[in-house]
Formats: sequence, structure tokens, C-alpha cells
Amino acid sequence: MNTTYDFNASDEQAIVYVRAVKVDELPQEVRDQAEGLETIYAVHNSEGEQLALVRDRALAYSLARQNDMLPVAVH
Repeated sequence: MNTTYDFNASDEQAIVYVRAVKVDELPQEVRDQAEGLETIYAVHNSEGEQLALVRDRALAYSLARQNDMLPVAVH
């Protein structure tokens, strides 16, 4: 969960996808850092690569916007 990712690799505004992830479906090292949460939010690029895991949906959207990306919800 603490891996650095260069969000500013491209000059054009990229779309990123935000989706809820059940903590119990994640690797143990991530679950250990989830601090009792049942659901966290993943941010993925258009090719499906996971860019970030964050505590809540609002933070996922804020992270995307701060990095000049357009967040879109995935259901």
C-alpha cells in the first residue's frame, strides 16, 4: 500500500476508475494495513493497472483530481 506511483507521467488528462474492494479479498500484507476497514477503494488506469488503494471513495476522487485525472466510478 505504500508504493510510490508517478501520477504525472502524461500531459493529457487521463481517466481513472474507482471501485470498492473488500479488504478480506486482498493480500495479507494489505489487510494488515487496513486498520479494521471492511472496504477500501482502488484507483485503476484505463488498462486495469491498480494505481492506489485508499481509505474511502472521497479520498480516491480527491487523489485522482489532484493528479489531473478524471475519476469514474466502477460498479
